[in-house]
Order: sequence, then structure tokens, then C-alpha cells
Amino acid sequence: MNKNSFLKSQYGLLAILIFVCSIANAQTKLLTAAELKPFGRYAYSKKLGLEMISSAVHFGFSFEGDSCSIAASIPDVNGHNYLQYELDGKYQKRILVSGNSSKALVFRGSGAGRHKLWIYKATEAHTGPIFIKEVRGRGLKPILPTKAPLIEFIGNSITCGAAADASEVQCGAGVYHDQHNAYMAYGPRLARALHVNFILSSVSGIGIYRNWNSDSPVMPKVYEKTDFQELSKRLWNFKLYSPTIVSIALGTNDFSNGDGKTPRKPFDADEFTSRYVDFVKLVKSKYPKARIALLSSPMVKGESARILERCLITVKKQIGLAYPLDKPIATFFFPAMEARGCSGHPSVADHLILSQQLDPFFKTLLATN
Repeated sequence: MNKNSFLKSQYGLLAILIFVCSIANAQTKLLTAAELKPFGRYAYSKKLGLEMISSAVHFGFSFEGDSCSIAASIPDVNGHNYLQYELDGKYQKRILVSGNSSKALVFRGSGAGRHKLWIYKATEAHTGPIFIKEVRGRGLKPILPTKAPLIEFIGNSITCGAAADASEVQCGAGVYHDQHNAYMAYGPRLARALHVNFILSSVSGIGIYRNWNSDSPVMPKVYEKTDFQELSKRLWNFKLYSPTIVSIALGTNDFSNGDGKTPRKPFDADEFTSRYVDFVKLVKSKYPKARIALLSSPMVKGESARILERCLITVKKQIGLAYPLDKPIATFFFPAMEARGCSGHPSVADHLILSQQLDPFFKTLLATN
């Protein structure tokens, strides 16, 4: 082979390599944080990306091929948090997001076709945010919001799915959010069974007029804050969503005796009812067209359960008088449950029971709304 022929062959190989690389680059795409379509409480940061804040805040996308990757981070370099995911309609597992790791999270599909991936925050707002910078993969497409009805679930640790999952970290070990599983909480499970959208607005230990072991900040004081922090300057934009139903499940912590060390007055039914009425009015001011449902607590038992039910009935009556032209408040009273999760909370299996108990109640509300 002469020199000219050799050079031509080398240039030919180079051209082929450039062509192949250009095809590969064309197939590998990037979804930025701004292109994702999350459900739940979130924010955007130019530097860090999508800030996943609330319990079970989630987004979905599809990809082609056997894998894709997500750049996720948390602000605490010494801490950790959890995502969890659903692939092609099947729940997979929780994923640890470590503050001292910069490695992208890799998700693998079975087969070379198109796959749908949903990413959920397993923990609550007070655990701290998880930031999603970008998604890399082939044929990436964000999953757009559907026109299905939306239910907002307001509540406490039960609604968060806190202390429900000891499959990886045993009860009493690790830190509080190591047993969080928001995906398997009753609200998301119910929403999936009913084929509706959902968001969770929930905080562990919180109540209507007092918390598990403190008097403040209670839900009425933090509900309007994006991150449910009383001193936060970030106000949530309630125009982003228009729930068909707003479910409120508060009262467990108002009835709590706390840790038995901090002084705590007896439960004040009048104060509880008055604060609850004011909170329902606040919710109605944000969502004038939403149907409001008040849920009791499966953890409040005996005479306390009967007092809670009477309080909720009073709230229903007072709201009915204040808004005579609106659809009446709906109420649901849980039967008492012997919870099998950590520290007296419902387990993952218990949450399935709670969602099944609620199913006919919410079906009726959706059908008559």
C-alpha cells in the first residue's frame, strides 16, 4: 500500500469513527431539572436543579435501552436521604442518596425497548430536600401531568409513611427517616388504586392546636410555607394544583401525651375544634372548588377516639353553616388499629389496610363531586 492509499484509509476510518460517535451522542440525551414535571411540593435552583421537598413528591420520564442515570444530591455532606422508584408500573425499592457521594444513580430496565420510570422522595420535608440536577439516557421524554382528579392528603407522620418500613433498617436503629416509605403510605396507595393523582402535605408529629411534644408550630402555621418550616420565607404557590378532594387527617398528636416528661395539659376539645374550623377555612380559601374530607385517626382509641369523632362532626357542622352553598364536609372514622410499624406507627402492611378501608369512601366522593 502506497502512502496516499494509506492516508485515505486512515481518513476513512476516522470519518467512520466520527460518524459512529455522532450517532451515539445523538442517542444519548439530557433532561434538565426544568424539563421535569413534578407532583408535590418542590422548587428549582439554578445551581442544584429540582428541589424535591415534600413526602412522595414525584416525577416521571421514559427512556430507551437498558439504563439511564440521574444526578441526585443532598445539601448535608454528612447525611443521607432516600428516593424510591417504580419501573414499568412495578415498585422496585428505596435508594440511598449519600451526601458525600457525587456518583450518578443508575436505573436499569429489562430489555432494549422503551421504559417508564417514576422517581419518588421517600422521606418528608423536614428530613431535608433531595436535588435532581439532570437525567441522562437515550430517547428521554418527561411524562406530562394527566387530567385525572387530584387528591391532596394533609396529615402527620402517618400520612408521611414514617416509621413504616423496617425492611432495611430495624426499628430503633439508624435515624428517624431510615424507616420512611412515602410511596407505600395510605394516600399514594389509595391514589394508585383509584387511578388519580396525589400530593402529600404532611409533617411528623404535627397537630391542629398542639404537636406531639410541643405547642407549636402546628399545621395551620406551616401549611402555607413551601417547606413546612414556620420561619421559612418561601410561600407555596397554591395555584399550581387544583385538587378535586383535600383530605385532612390531623388529631393524633393533639391527643398524644408526649414523652411523659414535658408538661402537657389535658386535651382541650373547644380549642381543637376552633383551630380546626379555622384551618378548614384556610384550605377552602386556597382551593374554593375542592371537596374537603376529614379523617379520624386509627391510632386514637377508646374515649379519645369518640371525642375526636365528635370534634370532627362539630367542625363539619360549623363549616356547613359558614359555607351553606358549598358541598358539605365529608367525614371518615377509622376503626382502631394495632399498628405494627416502628414506635407505634402503621407498617407498610398496615397502610395497605388503611387504603382499603378508605377506598369506597373516596370512590363515592369522586363519583359525586
